[in-house]
Amino acid sequence: MTRLRTAILISGRGSNMESLIAAARAPDFPAEIALVLSNRPDAPGLDKAKAAGIAVAAVDHKIYAGREEFERSLQAMLDIHRIDFICLAGFMRLFTPWFINQWRGRMLNIHPALLPSYRGLHTHERALADGVKIHGCTVHFVVPEMDEGPIVAQAAVRVLDGDTPQTLGARVLAQEHVIYPLALRLVASGAVRVEGNRVLGALGRSDAALVAPTPDR
Repeated sequence: MTRLRTAILISGRGSNMESLIAAARAPDFPAEIALVLSNRPDAPGLDKAKAAGIAVAAVDHKIYAGREEFERSLQAMLDIHRIDFICLAGFMRLFTPWFINQWRGRMLNIHPALLPSYRGLHTHERALADGVKIHGCTVHFVVPEMDEGPIVAQAAVRVLDGDTPQTLGARVLAQEHVIYPLALRLVASGAVRVEGNRVLGALGRSDAALVAPTPDR
């Protein structure tokens, strides 16, 4: 089996990175984590990846005059490591259309909300302020528009009466660790396909609904 050479791009501690690395240790996983790359040389996740035996690199965005100059250096590093696919995992930089078009159909991102709701930042605070009963996370293909692109996988959690952004975020993060490896497996194995703005294929066969609050029986 030829495994997809995958780079994980991070800016911080690399929580989702760790879940992807752990999943890719399985011999039947269709992707290998070949590189962890950060725009911050001091990102804690780089040390974690190094300890796991993964090649690491940093391309500091602060030393470049503009976004495209930074991205061209990023692209050169990806080329050196013969990367086929990218997973963004807490990478806190917006890409230009130039870079995204280099990787169209070959780059995933995870977002802490049920897209298309709550694009952007502070998703948990906004969900609580709006009084929603169900919140969650989304893995999607990256397109030039922020937090858009075909959705590969989603997970939902109930919003509890006593939730704070921190407690709600912790439950959402636990589900991120579940669906990101699943999404990478589905895409890397060819189990799903993109038609328009929809991802179709082996996405589960249950029609059960998550209802909040749970109705009395």
